[in-house]
Amino acid sequence: MKIVNYRIAPGGCLELHENSFVADGEPALVVVTGAGRGGILRVDAAIAGVWLPLRGRLQFGAAADHLLPAGEASVSEAEKHVRVVGRGSAIWVALLGTPAAWRRALGTRCDLPTPGPLLLPARHAADAGFRRCGIALARATRAEETSIAVERFLERVLTLQQPFSAAIARCPGRSYAQRRQVFLRMQRVRNYLAANCHLDLDNDALARMANYSPWHFIRAFRNAYGETPHAYLIRQRLERAQRLLRTSPLAIAEVAAASGFENRCAFSRLFRQRFGRTALELRREGALRAAPLSAGNAQLRQRFAPV
Repeated sequence: MKIVNYRIAPGGCLELHENSFVADGEPALVVVTGAGRGGILRVDAAIAGVWLPLRGRLQFGAAADHLLPAGEASVSEAEKHVRVVGRGSAIWVALLGTPAAWRRALGTRCDLPTPGPLLLPARHAADAGFRRCGIALARATRAEETSIAVERFLERVLTLQQPFSAAIARCPGRSYAQRRQVFLRMQRVRNYLAANCHLDLDNDALARMANYSPWHFIRAFRNAYGETPHAYLIRQRLERAQRLLRTSPLAIAEVAAASGFENRCAFSRLFRQRFGRTALELRREGALRAAPLSAGNAQLRQRFAPV
């Protein structure tokens, strides 16, 4: 497996093209590490990737709302034009490759009965173990340690994607290939919901995204994930509100509106049902933790200084 390393300095810009994903005439995976505010990555090649912010956030494309915060990882489908910007003094790492490079890297690990993307598009929670793998990958410089770090990073990603096998099996279709294609459509819609849960979305529009009738879409979505699109949307809105309460200075009413809730009373009731406490109680808890966390920021910056 060929691997190429690139690093983006604070405020710098890295542009990658098709030949950036080739090493010694073979398809290669590319490790990109970004550190500091405003680092930009532009890719003019059909690549898929795994993106992991270690600190700060990653902004995809021009939409300020399409952000990936630290604590989450994203697996993206192959797309031609990619633009990513580090926000909030971000430190991040990405493992990117063309479909050919991914098949070469993962073909021996994935026993798929049909060709297709070996990694499915998704947003995953990045636990401490996954973040440690990301830190090791970001810090690796020598070829041998980079290869080991990539192997461990990929093992984590594949572990996160294992539950998709059961979800694929629940999708309609006579063959594995058909069920996997249905799941891929549902997963694209689900990822869109996660990134845009604050918007006014209805089942008709989501069904059109999946190229299904609303009835078939809701049925397929519920079969795959065990909940309706509306239930998932509300859950994502509440989790967005929880993040904003912990990380933003917005008033609670502003947090509710920014999370897609027009009715403050409904927001309060659903928030308490979901988290077992009110939004005000969560805000106060965050304020109590703010002082010790601020004292630890200098240590956090020092920890990632080698990146």
